[in-house]
Amino acid sequence: MLNVCIYVLNSSDAPGLASTVLLEKSRVVQCNEGERSYHIFYQLCAGAPPSLREKLNLRNAEDYKYLKLSNCYSITGVNDAEEFRIVMEALDVVHISKEDQETVFVMLAAVLWLGNISFTVIDNEDHVQAVENEGLLHVAELIGCDLEHLKLTLSTRKMKVGNDKIVQKLTLSQAIDARDALAKSIYSCLFDWLVEQINKSLAVGKRRTGRSISILDIYGFESFNRNSFEQFCINYANERLQQHFNRHLFKLEQEEYIQDGIDWAKVEFEDNQDCLNLFEKRPLGLLSLLDEESTFPNGTDLTFADKLKQHLNSKSCFKGERDQAFTVCHYAGEVTYDTTGFLEKNRDLLHLDSIQLLSSCTCRLPQIFASHMLTQSEKPVNGPLHKSGGADSQKLSVATKFKGQLFQLMQRLESTTPHFIRCIKPNNLQSPESYEQGLVLQQLRCCGVLEVVRISRSGFPTRMSHQRFARRYGFLLLDSAASQDPLSVSVSILHQFNILPEMYQVGYTKLFFRTGQIGVLEDTRNRTLNGILHVQSCFRGYQVRHSLKKLQGGISTLQSFIRGEKTRKEYAALLQRHKAAVIIQKQIKAVFVRNKVRTVKDATIVIQSVIRGWLVRRCSGDIGFLKYGDIKTKESDEILVKASFLAELQRRVLQAEAALREKDEENDILNQRIQQYESRWSEYESKMQSMEEVWQKQMRSLQSSLSIAKKSLAIDDSERNSDASVNNASDERDYSWDGGSNHRRQESNGTRSTSASLSVISRLAEEFEQRSQVFADDAKFLVEVKSGQVEASLNPDQELRRLKQMFEAWKRDYTARLRETKLIINKLGTEDGAIEKMKKKWWGRRNSTRIN
Repeated sequence: MLNVCIYVLNSSDAPGLASTVLLEKSRVVQCNEGERSYHIFYQLCAGAPPSLREKLNLRNAEDYKYLKLSNCYSITGVNDAEEFRIVMEALDVVHISKEDQETVFVMLAAVLWLGNISFTVIDNEDHVQAVENEGLLHVAELIGCDLEHLKLTLSTRKMKVGNDKIVQKLTLSQAIDARDALAKSIYSCLFDWLVEQINKSLAVGKRRTGRSISILDIYGFESFNRNSFEQFCINYANERLQQHFNRHLFKLEQEEYIQDGIDWAKVEFEDNQDCLNLFEKRPLGLLSLLDEESTFPNGTDLTFADKLKQHLNSKSCFKGERDQAFTVCHYAGEVTYDTTGFLEKNRDLLHLDSIQLLSSCTCRLPQIFASHMLTQSEKPVNGPLHKSGGADSQKLSVATKFKGQLFQLMQRLESTTPHFIRCIKPNNLQSPESYEQGLVLQQLRCCGVLEVVRISRSGFPTRMSHQRFARRYGFLLLDSAASQDPLSVSVSILHQFNILPEMYQVGYTKLFFRTGQIGVLEDTRNRTLNGILHVQSCFRGYQVRHSLKKLQGGISTLQSFIRGEKTRKEYAALLQRHKAAVIIQKQIKAVFVRNKVRTVKDATIVIQSVIRGWLVRRCSGDIGFLKYGDIKTKESDEILVKASFLAELQRRVLQAEAALREKDEENDILNQRIQQYESRWSEYESKMQSMEEVWQKQMRSLQSSLSIAKKSLAIDDSERNSDASVNNASDERDYSWDGGSNHRRQESNGTRSTSASLSVISRLAEEFEQRSQVFADDAKFLVEVKSGQVEASLNPDQELRRLKQMFEAWKRDYTARLRETKLIINKLGTEDGAIEKMKKKWWGRRNSTRIN
């Protein structure tokens, strides 16, 4: 399987990319008029958020000297702030952390502020010192280095002479070069580090074992009014790529025709090997002489131009020009180069002092950059070495690095199957739908496109091996022809379809066709395959329909069994639900009946209590006061009967008191139980407590009333017993019949009254006990229902209110009857007092008669 992946590689995987950065990093410190520096600087100044601007001390693009060189700050139709937002989103996509992103922007801001560092002359020898302006302060703050260390690095250079170290002060031009070299190195190392982080995130090629597709994008030869070192290297790379293009499209193409033995007239094309030899030949090539001159401390651009003219004027591709210029006849045409700045750019010096400055920074990235540069400087070098001022610098020149990376790129291209896409620039005005004929024709000639078209017209762009051709189109012949060898099958196919002999040629291993000839065979093959596919589709449709009918019949049978089983299960479930519903209805009806019986029972009890109260009140109302003198029994018998009744009354009173004490104890127990239920019945606590307090008060009131009645009755009985015993002993003989009969009638009447009072008190006591028990049971039952201990279909709150109302009604009725009973007992006591008074009056009359 072919995995198509277009990706960014690091310098070891993509020499072309590294070479571009190697050449173009000079754009950081110098720009042509009207041409911007790297876009990221303008995007950072325009789109950085306020917090980042404050941290980096950012200004507008116009405030930085590196960006003011070109006097171009914006591009029509480009929003730098929006582009910066897109860049941040892209960094997020490739998983660059926010901390690393911020560090990257810190390095970019440090590069911009480096350009604002200025120098002042301190002596007559033009030695300078860095000025402590905002540029110097911001650079030291951003990269995290010591301010004095940064000043010394930019204005001095340490040299090692023998075993001694010498500190040399720099001139203004040397200090500016050191400053710009530091800025370019930081930007270049930042670019390499960022590419490395992206590759780590994407992990391209590490988890893929299949094939891949890589894209090399290059514009082509460059020729400007002033061509410098960058155009020199780029055009050299284009010469090498043009040779690769010629080799694949001209040399290898025609070699294949000749090797396969077909009739072919060789097409001549221009070879650029002489131009490549001019660049690469050692020791008298352009690159060798440039590296040689760069090794001399006193070498200048002028001496380099003179050396080129001295050694290379005899070359056909080289022309020496006036002053510091020379011309190279490239494949695309002649290009004149100005050697100004060639040596400095080729050296691209970064002294050890600057590397040590970066390694001493507290910021993480400068330390990484310094470590990487020290590692590169310690690698063995297979090329010219150079030293400058006694300080170790980067050992490989830019041209040597560029050449090595270019050869790596070419090795990679040779190991692949190349495909070329030539882009033509339509006009120099960058306007749409406008073509400059001369410009387009020049590009077609420079790129070798005209030769490619000529070869394509006269050549055979479509080629196929005999085996593959027979395998692809052999089924179009008869069965007898299909058993022959591939070459015979191929020739039979060509004759059958009447392909003209001049439209193809038969080689030793392949068939070569001119443009458009293979299309006839492809059309016939496609029509035949479509017919075969149509027949196959009809037959397969019949088979599928037949299988579908069988499948539908089986599905219908299976569905019938499944639906029957499902219906039986549903019927069983419905039957079970019916039984469960009957049981639930039975339970619910039983609950309703029990509630109804309980309601009828409660109503019956209420009716009985009302009737009993009415009867008691009726009986209490019939108790009258007997007239004095209705006693017919003897006084002694009456006294004995009255005494027995009084004793019985006392016994019952004691029993009633005992019963009251028991009820008090039961009330205490009930109070304890109610306190236990308070935790489970918290929301009804206040109601139950209030009912309990009212109930206790009412009980105490009833108890006090009953005890007062008992005490008054006991006192009256004791007085009667004492008076009766005295009168019985003193007046037994002198008691007259009339007085005796009257007294006996009164005693008999008193005895009956006492017996009636005793029965009323007994009934009141019994009713008190019954009512107390009923109210206690009802209250306990309601507490259990509310707490969830007992299940009942009633409302505890409503039943509690009803119970309270019943209690209040019974209380009023019971209090009234108790009051009436008390009045009756008091009347009986008043009657007894009147009898005693009569006795005393009678006894006084009798004594007075005796005295007389």
